[in-house]
Amino acid sequence: MTVSEQNAITGQGADAIAASIEAGVDAGVLAPATQLPSVRALAADLGVSPTTVAAAYRALRRRGVIVTHDRSRTTVASGPPSPVRPSPPVPEGAIDLASGNPDPTLLPDLPAALSDLHVPLRLYGEPDAVPALIDRARAWFGTDGVSAQHLAVVSGALDGIERVLSVRLRPGDRVAVEDPAYASVLDLVRALGLVPVPVAIDIDGLLPDALDRALGSGVAAVVVTPRAQNPSSAAITSERAGALRPLLARHPRVLVVEDDHASAVAGPDAVTLTAGRERFAVVRSFAKALGPDLRVAVLAGDRLTMTRVRGRQRTGHGWVSHVLQHLTLRLWDAAAADGTLERARVAYAARRDAVVAALGERGITAWGRSGLCVWVPVDAEGPVLQRLLAAGWVAQPGELYRLASPPAVRLAVGAVPTDRVPALADAVADAILAPPGSRLG
Repeated sequence: MTVSEQNAITGQGADAIAASIEAGVDAGVLAPATQLPSVRALAADLGVSPTTVAAAYRALRRRGVIVTHDRSRTTVASGPPSPVRPSPPVPEGAIDLASGNPDPTLLPDLPAALSDLHVPLRLYGEPDAVPALIDRARAWFGTDGVSAQHLAVVSGALDGIERVLSVRLRPGDRVAVEDPAYASVLDLVRALGLVPVPVAIDIDGLLPDALDRALGSGVAAVVVTPRAQNPSSAAITSERAGALRPLLARHPRVLVVEDDHASAVAGPDAVTLTAGRERFAVVRSFAKALGPDLRVAVLAGDRLTMTRVRGRQRTGHGWVSHVLQHLTLRLWDAAAADGTLERARVAYAARRDAVVAALGERGITAWGRSGLCVWVPVDAEGPVLQRLLAAGWVAQPGELYRLASPPAVRLAVGAVPTDRVPALADAVADAILAPPGSRLG
């Protein structure tokens, strides 16, 4: 049997070969980490030129289907390149602990902001970013010790992360990610043809020994959430940052990307690992503080990274709408002035802390230091989620977020009123402590 037959690869042109491999991946014939034939070996088997096979592999790498680790070893990527993750259905009468939305009652008044919003006409060739928004962001970053000499406005936190990784890394590069990590970050890393390397965390953030091992393995970048870590709610403390910075300092060429997505309503003060680094980026979104539909975030980074990001942005959609930028600035000013941001920060902390405390009183360990989530370790996710659903609560399975870390379920508690916390804690405790084999519902 030839190597092409063994791997179910057919085709005479680059597009046909690529389609054959992708079909094998989709069907499960080519499992994650399966080593593919070398360019020359596959070309010989199929009777085509090595250039044709190389073109097919290039197209698959761009789509995140395969990863090339060195000049001769190419494998199927460790995860699907473009997964679609529909939100779990929420039956009528059930409470949604899965979506992770902010509480609408804690967002600023959008109609009021729109009613007196005055936006100047913007034409081609004018600055990409609204100067007043950039000035405000520069002061915000600077207060927290983040170098903000070079800034850009992007369409949300994930857009910023994608742009930074795209302009700094190449398919096959290894990227250290938190374990557990935000599911969309894992999907993005894989879709870019990068290889996620899990780094264990605790409630204080990345574990130093785990990060040291990842850095020693040759990662090209580290993606880290300094606070409101999703799903674990971890937040990097000053003490933990003090242990992590020397490890990173021994690897000055490693790109450090901080996803400060919840920023103004996350809870704890910001702690950054980027000070003095040669390659870095910090993105701050307004989704949790001002509303997810704004699709606006501010991105700070080193000169070269930001030059590449802005250049790549101009070759695509050009810029983030100035209408959205002016609206973001208007909402930001109003929410800061009337106390909306502070009320949201305090309310999310109170709800999160109340859930963790109530679970603790019932003998259930839970993580909850920052942000809108609570992470609850369990022995098996499926039965717990089914029992919670039977009790009227819809939560997220931890498997969406985990690489090597143990099972857990994520509870998005940002919109849970404090008077419902005892009922939630009872349902979680009942779901976790139910005897093995007990009936559901």
